[in-house]
Amino acid sequence: MPPNIYNLNPKPMQFSTNIPAADHEPIRQAYTNLLGAMKIPLSETDLAYINQAFELAVEAHNGQRRKNGEPYILHPIEVARICAVEIGLGATSIICALLHDVVEDTEIPLADIRKMFGEKGASVALIVDGLTKLEKDITDKSPQAENFKKVIQTLLTDVRVVLIKLADRLHNMRTIEFMKPDKQKKIASETMYLYAPLAHRLGLYNIKMELQDLCMKVTQPDDYKFVHDKLAASETQRAEFINKFIDLLQDRLSGENIPFRIFGRSKAISSIWSKIEAKDVSFEEIYDIFAIRVVLDVPLAQEGRACWIVYAAITSQFTPIAERLKDWIAVPKSNGYESLHTTVVGPDNRFVEVQIRSERMDEIAEKGFAAHWRYKGLKSDKVYDDWLSKIRGALSDTSGSALELIDKLQEDLLQEEVFVYTPKGEMRTLPMGATALDFAFEIHTELGCRCQAVKVNDKLVSFAHTLANGDVVSIHTAPQQKPTEQWLKWVVTNRSRSKIRQALREEKRKTGELGKEQLDRKLKHLKVALDDNYEFLVKYFKYNNRTDLFYDITMGRFDLSQLKELRIEGSKLVSPEKEVRTHASVEPFVLETKSERKMLIVAGQPASDYSFQYATCCNPLAGDEVFAYMSANGMRIHRMDCKNATHLFANHSHRIYKSEWVSGAREAFVAKLEVRGADKVGILQDLSNIITNRLNIDIRSISIRGDEGYYEGQISVTVYNIEQLNHLIETLKTMDKNISVVRTDEVVQI
Repeated sequence: MPPNIYNLNPKPMQFSTNIPAADHEPIRQAYTNLLGAMKIPLSETDLAYINQAFELAVEAHNGQRRKNGEPYILHPIEVARICAVEIGLGATSIICALLHDVVEDTEIPLADIRKMFGEKGASVALIVDGLTKLEKDITDKSPQAENFKKVIQTLLTDVRVVLIKLADRLHNMRTIEFMKPDKQKKIASETMYLYAPLAHRLGLYNIKMELQDLCMKVTQPDDYKFVHDKLAASETQRAEFINKFIDLLQDRLSGENIPFRIFGRSKAISSIWSKIEAKDVSFEEIYDIFAIRVVLDVPLAQEGRACWIVYAAITSQFTPIAERLKDWIAVPKSNGYESLHTTVVGPDNRFVEVQIRSERMDEIAEKGFAAHWRYKGLKSDKVYDDWLSKIRGALSDTSGSALELIDKLQEDLLQEEVFVYTPKGEMRTLPMGATALDFAFEIHTELGCRCQAVKVNDKLVSFAHTLANGDVVSIHTAPQQKPTEQWLKWVVTNRSRSKIRQALREEKRKTGELGKEQLDRKLKHLKVALDDNYEFLVKYFKYNNRTDLFYDITMGRFDLSQLKELRIEGSKLVSPEKEVRTHASVEPFVLETKSERKMLIVAGQPASDYSFQYATCCNPLAGDEVFAYMSANGMRIHRMDCKNATHLFANHSHRIYKSEWVSGAREAFVAKLEVRGADKVGILQDLSNIITNRLNIDIRSISIRGDEGYYEGQISVTVYNIEQLNHLIETLKTMDKNISVVRTDEVVQI
């Protein structure tokens, strides 16, 4: 075993004369803290290389400052500390963390770095190259997507690239308050869309939750503050309850002759808020704000048995909630997570979540992939190997588009999974929410395309049936079965959608052969060339490609008599003097350019200077926080909380422009509200009186449906800005403590 770092004496820290004297102490202190925090054994050679990397980074970053004014070198030192302490990486990773910005931000070439570190040189150069962003010469592509694709490609060679990248992103998020607000939004969206899910997949639970909390603090500051303040206000009471519960558990477990440690931990703010939103409840109604963790110090061979013994002891004292039992030991999560979870009725009839695991399981849960290397050959090993195999498949199955790769990873690989079985007992993993039809395509493309019926647990279900853990799925096929457009609505995975679209294209191509023959006969009758005129007809009649044109001819959607309006020059068809036509199945894109829209500012200019539309996915009102996105079809104005905002900021920030409303802006919009509450006589009249008589707001439409003491309905009203709409919502809520009033995204500008 090489000597521990605590037995080594690093050489005294020397600074060159060009390093400002005021920077010496903070740099020295940060590096000393890094060395002191490391708990991994290091050889003298390792320490010498770390010192060498540190000295190179100090010189390379001399004169550079972060947004908060501190020396830039403090950033790579802190990234190295996160790698060592919070992720558990070794000497090579620490060297790379110290150098991760050197090649990108300075004149030092990668070849020099390769030569500096002996036998580690090749690995260091490979990792540093993976961490170095691409040259900023990308025009219409997404720079973020291209750089993330590079990181993912390097991951297959050395996973430490991604682990260091996560440490880098974590420190950037911890200091994000020093960035400009629009930059904060871009970085937070990118982090939430890509890096937090990636941390989850790599088993870095603490880093994932901290990233999500920091993102929420930027993107949803009011919601974050609400939960934070609620947690702070109840901290004393919560601590007293946790201590009381732990005391009772310790007394019960002490007789089991199993070494253990026990502690309580509050859930992340973002996790609590997600539960509040998903369940539509108040903070006080969330019972699992914290969890109790019991960690057992037992040999590998005894882990499963010991966890169940402890479970039996706990549930003999506290009543368990049967449906809340989750056994992640028998079948680990897709990121290698193993634990036994149960919820019991604790003191004062409060529900308490208890997590039972071994020390090995706890280390893997805390440090994920990095800890996985210590337990090579165990079942946690296989889940990572399977995941890396899927990434290789995603990389090879794309057309080279970075955005396509990210969508595949984000949707199929970076989310929770369900474990289902074939009738022969073979386990398959699918993304959470996957359907029975997804399962068919997961087994084989041909099986999916010929799928006629599906049975789950011997019961016939629809193609769109959502699968659950443990389901046994059998697929029944028919030779004549073919995918339809409807199938795209019944699948959730990119693989299934891709295979269905491919089958539809092939079917459309075959169907279009008849239309092609009809067109050829018509062109021969006109005595013009065939192939030379296909592309002209596609462009003239606004089709996407030849296949669509041929298909519409076959289906009778395109009348060949339209060719009479064209002129013939030699063997070619040419446009007539009149305007180009659009075939019936395509609606022309029309931009709104109302000159009076000077109330909206885009990139410092009146929005009326641009051709733009309000995005239909979120339909902003005057006063909403908004941004402008330049799409291929023109400019769109989105709300900051639009469901598509995170994706757009993460992948297309180079197409996004800062936008804001002029103070006092007024423009008529129709906004839609959903209302729910306890039914009573005259509820429709009460709603109408408040809206029209008290608030003088015009009702465009209203519909209420009551059933068994409960009503729900939709109200469309004309409003001029977000303040007026919010005032309406708050006023309606005063009608009854049980009423729920929610704005929908269906807002239409008049």
